[in-house]
Amino acid sequence: MTRFDEATRAVRVDETTYDVHLDPGYAVGGPLNGGYLLAVLLRAVVDASPHEHPVTTSAQFLRVAPPGPARVRLEPLKSGKTVTMTRATLLQGDVPLIETLVTTATLNDVAPDWSDGPSAAIPPIEECLRLPVPDPSSGMTLSERTELAFDPPTVGWLDGRPTGRPEVRAYFRLTERRDPDPYVLAMAVDCLPPVVFSAGARGWAPTVDLTWHLRALPAPGWLTLLGSGRLIGDGWFDEEVEVWDSAGRLVAQSRQLARVGRG
Repeated sequence: MTRFDEATRAVRVDETTYDVHLDPGYAVGGPLNGGYLLAVLLRAVVDASPHEHPVTTSAQFLRVAPPGPARVRLEPLKSGKTVTMTRATLLQGDVPLIETLVTTATLNDVAPDWSDGPSAAIPPIEECLRLPVPDPSSGMTLSERTELAFDPPTVGWLDGRPTGRPEVRAYFRLTERRDPDPYVLAMAVDCLPPVVFSAGARGWAPTVDLTWHLRALPAPGWLTLLGSGRLIGDGWFDEEVEVWDSAGRLVAQSRQLARVGRG
């Protein structure tokens, strides 16, 4: 079992309850990464489902989740031959942290009937930029568990040269050599710096709502993440992420609504 598998493990208590332990190694300056939390929750949902894959997840982030023991509570809504729908809540004590609606199904490894290309180009990985290792006191432990290589202009904000557009593009993989799967994708869609950084904003940008879709099972190797936004206003911004695998297939899509960073 890899470190990521252990950190997302869900232990069945009964038909609708799973115990989990939220790992401090997936924090972003203190709060745990939202995609990591979804991966934990989805382990429980899939284990209880007759279908193998979480094809769509819609999540409302109610509170910041600290590391430590937690529980996933499931409410089955509908189950059929092709899909199962479940309401799932991540809780610590009796306090809900994330509320989700999850649809599971079983995907086949088949070629798409039709597919559009990536929404943006990214240079070869050898021309991309690795960010400096954060100071241990920063609480950015997620950077120790993941590798990101960025399209240089989209991280120009690091030295005061933001592009002025909400955008970020990078290659992604876990630091441990583990092939991507739906749970890694759940984390990947929320692993980029907020797209508003490239538009000149800074600070922690808390996610309020995130929906993501699993479109295909990923091939081994690096994932390509293409992030963009459409509107920044009144303290809010949106962020869309496409995830492409090493075989050039679109494997995941997400959209989230978040608050513009404070401070």
